[in-house]
Amino acid sequence: MAAATTAIQPQDPPAAERAPAPPSGDRRAVALAAVYYLLGALAVTLWLWRDPATRTVLGNPNDADQLAWFLRYDAAAIAHGHLPALVTTAMNAPQGVSVMWNTFMLLPGALLTPVTLLLGPQTALTVFMTAGFAGSALAMFFVLRRWDVSGPAAVLGGAVYGFSPAVLHSAIGHYDLQFAVLPPLIIHVGLRLATGRTTVMRGGLGLGLLVTAQLFITEEILAATAIAGVVMVTVLAASRPRAVPEAARRVTAGVAVAAGVTAVLAGYPLWVQFFGPLGQHGSPFTLDYFKSDLSSFVVPSSYQLFHTAGSGAAAARYQGQLPEYLGYLGWPLLVVLVLAAIACWRRLPARAAAVACLVLGVFSLGGTLLFGGHHHPAIKLPWYWLQGLPLLESALPDRFSLVADGAAAALLAFAVDAAVPVFAAFVASCPPRPGLAGLGLARPGLARLAVGWRPVAVVMAGAVLAVLPIVPKPLPVAAATPVPAGWSAAFAALRLPPTASVLVVPVPMSTFTEPLRWQADTGEPRSLVGGYFMGPGPHGRGYIDGTGTPPAGLYLNAMWIFSTDGLPRALAAGAPPNAHPGVAGYVSVKSVTNTRMREQIKAWRVSAVVAVAKPGTRLGRYLTVLLGTPAVVTGNVTAWRIPSSLR
Repeated sequence: MAAATTAIQPQDPPAAERAPAPPSGDRRAVALAAVYYLLGALAVTLWLWRDPATRTVLGNPNDADQLAWFLRYDAAAIAHGHLPALVTTAMNAPQGVSVMWNTFMLLPGALLTPVTLLLGPQTALTVFMTAGFAGSALAMFFVLRRWDVSGPAAVLGGAVYGFSPAVLHSAIGHYDLQFAVLPPLIIHVGLRLATGRTTVMRGGLGLGLLVTAQLFITEEILAATAIAGVVMVTVLAASRPRAVPEAARRVTAGVAVAAGVTAVLAGYPLWVQFFGPLGQHGSPFTLDYFKSDLSSFVVPSSYQLFHTAGSGAAAARYQGQLPEYLGYLGWPLLVVLVLAAIACWRRLPARAAAVACLVLGVFSLGGTLLFGGHHHPAIKLPWYWLQGLPLLESALPDRFSLVADGAAAALLAFAVDAAVPVFAAFVASCPPRPGLAGLGLARPGLARLAVGWRPVAVVMAGAVLAVLPIVPKPLPVAAATPVPAGWSAAFAALRLPPTASVLVVPVPMSTFTEPLRWQADTGEPRSLVGGYFMGPGPHGRGYIDGTGTPPAGLYLNAMWIFSTDGLPRALAAGAPPNAHPGVAGYVSVKSVTNTRMREQIKAWRVSAVVAVAKPGTRLGRYLTVLLGTPAVVTGNVTAWRIPSSLR
């Protein structure tokens, strides 16, 4: 992941004597790199910035709607002077959801509250994504410079990590994964602690703060980062066994300090997550789910600048689709990384980065081999024996690629630094040829390339050629689902109390997230039935949408599909109506009697039903028979107040 370390030397002087503050030149270099990376991030997110309030990255609207909802949830709580509740009925009323099991993003949500309240949650997500690209690159640049990598090599390493294919494809709705700023910093502080480059107290405090911050962004990447750190420290220990006893005492003390910091700042949220109401266990995914296809390492998707129609189509067929297509690096970079690992093996930093890159890359392949879209269950890989362990069972293997790309970036940077003096010595050793100096051909072979050039420029040019296949193109965008005409007016006319919950039709679920987007954009309703979330299902095991949407909800969603003038996204994209999950639910339940529907509405304990449908549509007529004359009809929204007999 981040840069590895030099030799473990317990006899070194105290860190305070060996780690002076960076000179002003380094600070200027960081500032200049930040500008360049920000320009690169703006280029990748260019089409989003044409209308940041309404545009989202094409390809994963459901996850984008969910994250927009959580940003609104965070901002609304902070605007009222308190942190968001860890268990809330703002979604999935009346049971509620435990937000720590979901993409809560408390830290980004809190920091982006002014943007969310003033400009909307989608603008906040666009700001967050842009910061993710630029910040991830800058974090890696900073770490590499602190481990004595030269400026040009650090700039390249930062760019390779911050704009890597894994980070790029995570931008397709997985904003929490795409913000990969903290993993390099976490490993950097951990390695400084292991090598004695910082004191136990300072290193432990820094590590605890960074771990807590990552915990409140996404726990999954924190777990992958921890595994990467363990791999790197293991390489250090195996390489310098005599230094292990003292280093172990130092690391143990530092980790204890870090654990104390995390316990103080995040202990209660973690207790609520694992032992509080709506706690869950296990994973909603089957073991070995969403793993990288071995062929994906060399097949670029349509989101890369250099790709073919065939490679783009092959990537789109991947089992997890493009949001999970994280493994690609390209043949040139893979070859360079292998050569770099061999040539730089005696250099401990490069060795640690190389081993971490290899181990994490293998983990990303899952427990059994997937190659060219075909499963080979007989070929078992290391993750096969790890994926069932507690906590790790919730990890998706392909996401190890995010951390593996960081290790690849560090290895590349170390290799560039190592290659410059070697190439300079090669040029100097080439005997000149009299009579050709005037033509600029005084030296034979490859040495001619260096005539009039600094060796670093030639080496950097070769490295840039190796990374050209992973250069991204501007992300394609789509319009987020607009708020229906009359939505806000309907809630204003209903005058519901703040604690009232509402049944919105379509009933939100993992395949119907439009109501979450409408709630995120307007703040109405404050509590709604259903949602898109992780929650405990049967026997407390975690599932998407918890126990699922009851048959009455599926029936209402199917009726909405056949009634609405504005077709849902899946249908508007060309899918036949009977292919939509809501229609499948309609077919499975056939019909729901009026008595059963009233019983379900009573079980939901709602104060109102708000349907995005006009009174004359099939859905509008059905609900009128069921609930009586609508209380509000405005725009494309029809609403009913629910009598106390149905609550």
